[in-house]
Formats: sequence, C-alpha cells, structure tokens
Amino acid sequence: MAENYSGKYWVGFDLGGTKMQAILFDSKLKPKDSERRKTKGQEGAKAGVDRIIETISRILERAGIPKDRLAGIGVGVPGPLDLERGILLESANLGWKDVTLKDDLEKAFGCQAVIINDVDAGVYAEYRFGAAKKARCAIGVFPGTGVGGGCVYEGKILRGKKNSCFEFGHCQVQPGGALCGCGQRGCLETLASRLAISAAAAQAALRGEAPNLLRIAGGANLAEIRSRALAESIKAGDKAVERIVKDAAEWLGVGISIAVSLIAPDVVVLGGGLVEAMPELLRSEVEEAARSHTMRSMRNSFEVVEAELGDDATATGAAAWAQRSITGEEPKD
Repeated sequence: MAENYSGKYWVGFDLGGTKMQAILFDSKLKPKDSERRKTKGQEGAKAGVDRIIETISRILERAGIPKDRLAGIGVGVPGPLDLERGILLESANLGWKDVTLKDDLEKAFGCQAVIINDVDAGVYAEYRFGAAKKARCAIGVFPGTGVGGGCVYEGKILRGKKNSCFEFGHCQVQPGGALCGCGQRGCLETLASRLAISAAAAQAALRGEAPNLLRIAGGANLAEIRSRALAESIKAGDKAVERIVKDAAEWLGVGISIAVSLIAPDVVVLGGGLVEAMPELLRSEVEEAARSHTMRSMRNSFEVVEAELGDDATATGAAAWAQRSITGEEPKD
C-alpha cells in the first residue's frame, strides 16, 4: 500500500557558502516556519552537519511538529554531488569533502532525504512557484562569485545519471582566455561573474576611471566591491563601471544563446545578488545580447525574466523536489 503523505510536513534546506536556511512546509508546501544562520567557515564537516540537524530540529520544535510527522527533507548544496548516494563530494567554500548528507539526515530524523544542487533547487522553485511557473523548459542563470546554471525540462530537473549538470559558468566562450577556478581557460564565469566584474571595476577605480566606486566601496578592495556598490557607482555616474557590467551582460547573453540553440527554453530566469542590485540594466542587456547571438528563427522563442523568490528559492525548491521525488506524484499546484 502506498504511503499516505497527507498532513505530513517537509523541510527544505539551503546549505550556502556563507549562510544556511531551513524552511518548514506543510503538505501543500506552504511555509510554516524558517530559520537562517551564518555558516561557520571551515568549521569541519561533522560540526557543520550537526548544525544542520540542530537547525531543522529547532524549527520542528518551535512549530510543535514531532519527527514522525516529517515526510522528507530536501537539501540544496553547492559543489559536486553524488546524487544517487546523496554525498557532497567537495565544497571549496565550506572545506567539506565526501560528506554523507543523505544518510546523516535520514538517521537523525527517520525520514527520506534528497540532496540536489543548490542552483537546480532555485530554478525548480521558480518553475513551480515563481517567474518560470509552468514553463515547458526553463533555464536559470545566476551570476555571483561564479555563474550558476540550472534547467527544468518538462517538469524535471535536467541532470546526469549520478551528477548535476548545466554547468553554465564553465562553458568555454573564450579559448585561451583567463584561468578559471575549475582549471580551464576562458570559461564564461571568468568574464561574467560578479567576481570578474568587481575585479575589472577595481582596476578602473585604480586608474581613476571610477571615482564614485572608490568612495562608495572605501577604496579598491575587491572584497568590498559587491553588487550593491557596483549599482550605486553606476547610478552616481561611473561610466567605466557601467561599461564593464554591460560587457559582462553581453557575455551572459552569448552563453544563453548557446543554450537556446541546444535546448530551446521558453523562459530564461536571471537571479542572484547582481541581478537584484540592477535588475533592469542586467535583464535588458542580457536579453538584447542573447537575441542578437541567436539564429533568427529562434530569436523570439524565449523570454528573459527576473527571479521572483529571492533568498528562499533554494530551500523552497529543495523541499518541492524532495516531495516530488519521494511521493512519485506530479505536482498539482
């Protein structure tokens, strides 16, 4: 007899590089409680997993939900994963390797756990509840420290047999270009990530071409040149920074045009802190570039939209994907 999941609860967890977030959902995936905490960088995998378990336990306790009413847990995780075994193979930001997240959570809570890539989770959330709702094929592009990507095709997350895929930021668009963190040269994220933009903007500031950025960021310290500082410097009149951002947006458009040719998405979702800081500039520049680099017959086959769910997207998508995976039922929302 199939298990009855009616009246049970789900947890979505976002294991980010700088923060972690747990959200408790009812059986209709309506949020009931949540908790956000900073990650303690390089604290060690065991201590980190203990904090995940503690965070989930706290929201269950606050909501008065016993463990036996928890149907499943979904976790969105950055870094390479073994999806079949639910193992985080490596996370550079956290300093974790070969972490048995699925087994650890299932032992702690007595329910099934599903581990997925964090960007995949965010794109799935936008497909279910946000900017790409009911799209036949939706891709997500999230420029940040790198350039994350994900794809939902006919209601399913596009993935490999064992691993996540759609590594959008590691498409080579400039052979022989700058060295990427992955070890290859000329990857999209060397040209279009927030980190790449900030590095170029810092150089412009040191050349005297971005005086407002120097003032806003308190110097040319790369760590201080974040998305909001870039947006404010453009608003204040730093044309050099505006040009740098537009150049990066064009490269994102080039990458999207390749995806359009390969998989024909009807919706392209742009998200992340950089997009949130300057949504209209990024969206319009990316869209123009994507259409201009796409073959004529496909130029009007897609729309470019901004993500709607913000910081809750990964945890929401992780819970929704866990529910779909564990129950085996197609969502009815």
